[in-house]
Amino acid sequence: MDELKSKHFANGSVYLLKCEDGALIETTDTFLPFYTKDAIGRKQNDLCSSDLGTRAERWMVGVSTMSGCPVSCKFCATGTMKRSRNLSAEEIVQQVNFILQKNNCQARDSQEFKINYTRMGEPFLNSKAVRAAIEEISSYLPNAHHYVSTIGIQGADYSWIKGNITLQVSLHSLDDERRNWLIPFKRKITVEELGKIRTKSDLKTTVNMTLVDEEDFDITELTRLFDKDHFFIKLSPINENCVSRQNGTGRGIIQQKNLK
Repeated sequence: MDELKSKHFANGSVYLLKCEDGALIETTDTFLPFYTKDAIGRKQNDLCSSDLGTRAERWMVGVSTMSGCPVSCKFCATGTMKRSRNLSAEEIVQQVNFILQKNNCQARDSQEFKINYTRMGEPFLNSKAVRAAIEEISSYLPNAHHYVSTIGIQGADYSWIKGNITLQVSLHSLDDERRNWLIPFKRKITVEELGKIRTKSDLKTTVNMTLVDEEDFDITELTRLFDKDHFFIKLSPINENCVSRQNGTGRGIIQQKNLK
């Protein structure tokens, strides 16, 4: 796996990697102060100061599970790639090892070491490889916590989401018609069905809302559909790109940017 390009921010980096067959993937390496882990207790996730923490506090690696993505969300550019394929378990593991080798610190020494399966691809369209990768990574990084993101694929098996593996569901809108436009992938479950998902994870399931418009958010409907005892709500900004500009989704309603 070769590094082609990279972009660096005050609290991390994003890398464009090339697989042996030429397939392209994106991998990220970020960190935050440890107090940001208590987003539920603090009821927000803003930084309290300009201190961005270190990898010894909260260290997060974002990996791709596919090269390209067939979901083609209206604010994501990965769906425009000409070629889309599942990654092997080895290729997923290699991304983690790539980030580990880039840094002198040890993941075992971090207060939290988290792997987010949230970059390119839909993990539940490649769940066999994702599960195998998690098993291998856990064999040498038992302190790692794994966050697996999904749009909610019809017929998906969530029985393996337990212990140090946590689920994140991509909601983005509480209206199914609007959500179908934002996420034009037919084989996904409804908003109401997302709210019925239950796992045996140590942590609550995260409901991720990349808000394009204020009308996509309704706190009354959100609390009705997603039981607070089982779900945690996260609001995310859009990383503006050619697809978001073309579809009028731009940067969404959250305007915060990464510090360079």
